[in-house]
Amino acid sequence: MGQIAVLGEFVQVRGWATAGLLAVAADDAEQVRAGWAALPTDVDLVLLTPNAARALGETADARLVAVLP
Repeated sequence: MGQIAVLGEFVQVRGWATAGLLAVAADDAEQVRAGWAALPTDVDLVLLTPNAARALGETADARLVAVLP
């Protein structure tokens, strides 16, 4: 299993790094898309905040994605 990343607003993702996840802070749609594009290739699961999920839309690739409540 590769890495797990969490992508979204800074206030929602900052704590995930303490659990060993790759936390990618993105506070607007442009940052979300840039953060998604910059994810390392060994990331297999991406947890998205609801706002990040809306910003990405259907652009998700082969990675497994889950949207946080």
